[in-house]
Amino acid sequence: MNLIELKQSYQKQISKVTVPSQKVKQLTKFFLSNEFKTVNDSSLIKSEFFSKFEEKKYLQSKFFQHKQHDSVDCKKKRFIDLIGSSIGLLLILIIFFPIALVIKIDSPGSIFYSQIRCGLQGKPFRIWKFRTMVEGAELQQYLVDNEIEGCLFKNKNDPRITRVGKFLRRTSLDELPQFWNVFKGEMSLVGTRPPTLDEVKNYQDRHYKRLLVKPGLTGEWQVYGRSNIKQFDDVVNMDIDYQNKWSFLYDIKLILMTIRVVALGKGAY
Repeated sequence: MNLIELKQSYQKQISKVTVPSQKVKQLTKFFLSNEFKTVNDSSLIKSEFFSKFEEKKYLQSKFFQHKQHDSVDCKKKRFIDLIGSSIGLLLILIIFFPIALVIKIDSPGSIFYSQIRCGLQGKPFRIWKFRTMVEGAELQQYLVDNEIEGCLFKNKNDPRITRVGKFLRRTSLDELPQFWNVFKGEMSLVGTRPPTLDEVKNYQDRHYKRLLVKPGLTGEWQVYGRSNIKQFDDVVNMDIDYQNKWSFLYDIKLILMTIRVVALGKGAY
């Protein structure tokens, strides 16, 4: 059976209500296995099936025991998100063409980079950034050393980052397209760091608390830790600490601190 037939078989299985749960688990385990990582675009395929099936059967089941966080339904927070994201989208319109031009000149490939991330209560969404790595960088990740202990992946001298990409990351311009995610309500201006599906599938129980609020364009990890973090648990602790200290005024404080950090270019890579 070739790859296309295998994918079609899997889609048929998960679309049937009567399919045995054990069979679905076996198929899902295969698509998430190391054996399947050798297939081209495997991360996209894994994300697609993980978001359709595992998100309902696995991720959301982790939140039944938790009370909804107060920030989720805060109208003032959503109002600031809409105002801030609208300003951000206008800014993108102004600087889009210069950024797009230098990205294309520096490295062949697309202007934007997108990836499936986990949002509020584990709901998958597609995050957007300006591309800062060479085309097909995800398939080369296993050739790069991870400098952070745990689920998070970081490498200060990652060879996949382009010359223009280094500048975009240092100035945080690469994250401007995420204002679209904020405008749509998938993210907030301030929140927790949006994790990848690969991170979440390796979570321990306490890590799921990160997903009790909307992921943010900025947060404590951006202001206090950013690229100096060396352990995944440090990110988790910051995200949980943010939830414990959350208030509307605290969000405003973090936004103002983020502007200062970005202006000074501190700790970004």
